[in-house]
Amino acid sequence: MSLPGEGPVHRTPVTVRFYELDPYGHVNHGVYINYFEVGRVQLLEQIGFGLPKLDLMGFRFVVVDTTVTFLKSAVANDDLVVTTRLTALKRVSAIWEQQILKGDEVLVKNRLRSGITDSAGRPSVAPDGLNQALAALLPAS
Repeated sequence: MSLPGEGPVHRTPVTVRFYELDPYGHVNHGVYINYFEVGRVQLLEQIGFGLPKLDLMGFRFVVVDTTVTFLKSAVANDDLVVTTRLTALKRVSAIWEQQILKGDEVLVKNRLRSGITDSAGRPSVAPDGLNQALAALLPAS
């Protein structure tokens, strides 16, 4: 699914588990970072470049920076959806926009910049085919 002028949106369902809650009965703020990561990793799997494959090729996706905005809390047993959209792609980095939804309501937003490194952690140009697969996810220009 995509909106006019936007690239495709990958959707990953997650269900809140009791051990992800803080003492107030809400999802702990750090758990949302894990949900976002699950969304990105599943998108990479879908386009044929899952983390194990990239590692075998000698490459890694790393988080460079992230900005999370918390709007509303999730609680135990909530069925959520992580939406993931690629909004920009450069030789060694990408910008991802993500949301966590409960129904149609946005609970949390994330803007993340990722990079590509070699196995030693040095910035690297993406392996053959990865940027082409990612480019197909960008908004039409």
